[in-house]
Amino acid sequence: MTRLVVDLGARSYPIWIGEGLLVRAGHLLGDLVGRRRVAVITTPVVRRLHGAALERSLRQAGCELHVLLVPDGERHKTLGSAARLYDQLLARGLERGSPIVAFGGGVIGDLAGFVAATYLRGVPFVQVPTTLLAQVDASVGGKVAVNHPRGKNLIGVFYQPRAVLSDVGVLRTLPRRELAAGLAEVIKCGVIRDAGLFRFVERQAPAILAGDPRWLGTVIRRACAIKAAVVTRDEREEGLRRILNFGHTVGHAVEQLTGYRRYLHGEAVAMGMVAAARLSAALGLCPPAVGERLARLLRQCGLPVELPRLRPAGLLAALEVDKKMGEGYLYAILPEAVGRVVVKPLRAREVVSRLLDRHAA
Repeated sequence: MTRLVVDLGARSYPIWIGEGLLVRAGHLLGDLVGRRRVAVITTPVVRRLHGAALERSLRQAGCELHVLLVPDGERHKTLGSAARLYDQLLARGLERGSPIVAFGGGVIGDLAGFVAATYLRGVPFVQVPTTLLAQVDASVGGKVAVNHPRGKNLIGVFYQPRAVLSDVGVLRTLPRRELAAGLAEVIKCGVIRDAGLFRFVERQAPAILAGDPRWLGTVIRRACAIKAAVVTRDEREEGLRRILNFGHTVGHAVEQLTGYRRYLHGEAVAMGMVAAARLSAALGLCPPAVGERLARLLRQCGLPVELPRLRPAGLLAALEVDKKMGEGYLYAILPEAVGRVVVKPLRAREVVSRLLDRHAA
């Protein structure tokens, strides 16, 4: 087991990474869950596959456990779902000191975290991510949100968990497509901050995608260490933390414009990263070889790299409500080389024009 720390002073918290953590959850969380009412928010599939181990461990710690189920899928990450969860929490008598445990992928982490941040003005919150994408990215950093019809994650807050428990063993049940989607976020970390991690994935992608726990543990630790370091320096995305959005501006737009049904989040991010690299090359910020190398690795992982057909007006509308807009500019995250990115303010219309001109060609 590895223990990392997101250092935020009095609000610092551990990230535990290893195999068999579900059966140790009650011990690791200690007094946070003992002798309290605890709500676990999860999906039917995750509960069927992994719920017994977590629930047994938490009950052994002495808590009164309540399991709340949410349907699978990004389209359920809404204010309506949050409202239904509030009703269930109130009906079960959960109080200010009652923790909420997010047990699932990124959708559950975002939704349960948003509910924890807003229920009774905030209750303790623990992340137990069950997908590679959630373990390397979504569970760390305190961004919690729900979607709005006009865009992804537009309704949200910064609300840090008390702990993150990433059990590498649960990834054995993930389909290869889900592993690949999670690996997109690892590759993102390599592009923005760690050329060595990028090279590692280039060498070990087949073993990672085969579910080898040694290599999975390695990439989870390295990606979490990068994110923890960035969040420690810029918790609320006032500067440095923007780089974590590499590939997400266009990726979120693709997800929204395709109804959150066609692509997994990591797949959309893969397309967004390649689009950003090509935009960077077009602006003279990096050689075309950077985007070519990135696209080659993503293809090797079975991820899409070309944008789907998008209406210019639809893409523009999606970008103009992006969270990274400021004073009329979109703060684009563009690579200068593998391992280094720059934040550049651009007009959304310019981004759309350059992306779709190339698409049309």
